[in-house]
Amino acid sequence: STQSTWGTSSTMPLKSEALFSKMVPLLDTNGEAFVKKVGAVFHFEIKEKKDSAAVWFTLDLKNGKGKFSNGKEGKADASFSMLDDTLIQLADGKLNPQVAFTQGKMKIRGNMAKAMKFTPDLLPKDAKL
Repeated sequence: STQSTWGTSSTMPLKSEALFSKMVPLLDTNGEAFVKKVGAVFHFEIKEKKDSAAVWFTLDLKNGKGKFSNGKEGKADASFSMLDDTLIQLADGKLNPQVAFTQGKMKIRGNMAKAMKFTPDLLPKDAKL
């Protein structure tokens, strides 16, 4: 069996990576609606633990049907910085974004109005896949 090498061999692949990869088929079907609703490009800085190296993802919900990319692509309207588990809790609806922000679990840089348009309902739910 082939194993993908993601990041360094000492780190497990982030759960966020799997979550974001599920955005791809979602964008194919709902991308235009997301772009109409959100109209922004987001960077996500995700760390497995506080002292881990950051992994970047880009979610373009501004152009066409939207696009997901590994890494930091283009200029973001807003950037989110959080731990891998925090993003998963947000996606699962176990953590409210405002609570995550006020508790310091999620940091936001850039245009706050655009950042507020990124809501957990845009993220794929495992139950529905």
